[in-house]
Amino acid sequence: MGAITDLIMGPLDGDSEALAQALRRRDPDTLDTLIERYHYRLLRYLLSLTRSRATAEDIFQETWLRVLERGHQYNGRSRFDTWLFTIARNLVIDRLRCEHPQVSLDALLDAGAECPGAGVEDAAESAQELVSRKEEGERVSGALGNLPATQREALLLRYQEDLSLEEIAQVSSTPLSTVKSRIYRGLELLRRALDGERL
Repeated sequence: MGAITDLIMGPLDGDSEALAQALRRRDPDTLDTLIERYHYRLLRYLLSLTRSRATAEDIFQETWLRVLERGHQYNGRSRFDTWLFTIARNLVIDRLRCEHPQVSLDALLDAGAECPGAGVEDAAESAQELVSRKEEGERVSGALGNLPATQREALLLRYQEDLSLEEIAQVSSTPLSTVKSRIYRGLELLRRALDGERL
């Protein structure tokens, strides 16, 4: 397990071909390490799309089953997290389309309950710093939650998940120019919301 664990825990683009080979072999240690590595990021992404913890957790499990079943399809040419988020996004869309077949993607992703915020605080911070960070995080999270789903998703993938513009285009199956537009417009709406302007 050592070499694969080092590969996954090291730089994500280090040796994508070795990761692809491990997935083709259905190596259980690799899958365990991937789940451990991406647990928080994947669940956070699914919560942002579904806005329902129960649905996000169901799709989280389904995503990893799909990775296990279709690991042979990962070719190592793109980052693993890009491939993972693409699978998760497609499962969300499939689930929502089954529930609401005549509704647009934006409307589908905007439906649902509020997403609970989850933050990891540094134990060395003072109570005042923690409260201040939490309030600011809730303010940003609230403003972000009011954005159209496609803009919210683009901002989350870019700034929370640190995907490149090209990777976001791949995950969302949209042209690069559309991704750029969504991020630009989303940032502008977010800035206005945080400045207290009406959207």
